[in-house]
Amino acid sequence: MSDSDSEREGFEAGAAGSQGDPRVLIAMNAVLSTLFAWTIVWGLSFLGVLEFGLINVATAAIVLFAMTYLVTMS
Repeated sequence: MSDSDSEREGFEAGAAGSQGDPRVLIAMNAVLSTLFAWTIVWGLSFLGVLEFGLINVATAAIVLFAMTYLVTMS
């Protein structure tokens, strides 16, 4: 048990001290925002509220990306 506890403490210490690469975070934000925007627009299209199209997906992705970027960088 002590070996796993010491490994966990080492991992937690390393993860807590790491800021990460901002380019990876921005890329992940872009990909996940696009997928989520596609899902939202598809769902609204399925309900007949919004037309499914590239412009609508791109607009929703940009809005989601900007919101998550502002929230996480504050």
